[in-house]
Amino acid sequence: MSMPVIVPSETTRCQAITDIIESVALEQTGLSHIINAEGEKIQAVLARPDVTVEEMLAVNKSVKSMVNTISLLEMILQSKLGLFEDCLCECVPIIPVP
Repeated sequence: MSMPVIVPSETTRCQAITDIIESVALEQTGLSHIINAEGEKIQAVLARPDVTVEEMLAVNKSVKSMVNTISLLEMILQSKLGLFEDCLCECVPIIPVP
């Protein structure tokens, strides 16, 4: 097996930073869909007339685990964004916050 050939990219620094920030936004959108699905799971179980306490506890444990995992992923995404906290790119216009 031979070594892979790495071709230099034509991507600018500003475009790379924009792509990373966009990837964080897309990941957060995905995580919001997962959180919504977890809420729907709880609603579906509680809507059943024959739901047992054990089933409620099992669903609660499952949702708690997922929320904890999402919290960890959010911390990773925050640190990813933190890398560009003081980064100014001349190609991106600064829009004042009203």
